[in-house]
Amino acid sequence: MQPGTHFAFGDHEEHGLVASFTATMPAHLAHWYLERETFEPVPGEPGLYRLSEPERDGPRRVRQAVHDLRHQGFTVQADIRLDPARSARLPRPVRPHGLTERRTRLAQAAASTTTQRRATPPTTSAPAAQPVPPKPAYAPTVHLTASSSGRSR
Repeated sequence: MQPGTHFAFGDHEEHGLVASFTATMPAHLAHWYLERETFEPVPGEPGLYRLSEPERDGPRRVRQAVHDLRHQGFTVQADIRLDPARSARLPRPVRPHGLTERRTRLAQAAASTTTQRRATPPTTSAPAAQPVPPKPAYAPTVHLTASSSGRSR
């Protein structure tokens, strides 16, 4: 097994499709993840889990579990037929720590200055204003008509 492996998946003569975890993975976390992927503990075999209902599309479900755990950043070893990386019709496995590498690239880009030039320099003044028409020299006269009700408008 490769160093740093967290989970291993394969076939077992007696229990069918199984999964186990290594010492690099805390037991309570491994139990939590494997149960979410529909594996159940094998009685009398500590650290060994079997796929529940393997007759219900078992190999595809194991490949999906391998894919999901790799997507979470775990190192997973699987038999050839259960490894989605070796199957052309399943999604590509995610590289471990891909998110960390992306965050590092983003942080470096944010810290550096840009090499792009602006098309026009920024202006601080408002756009050209329309001229205000001059005030008339005379005062306009407004004629009001009286209403018959006696109320003003």
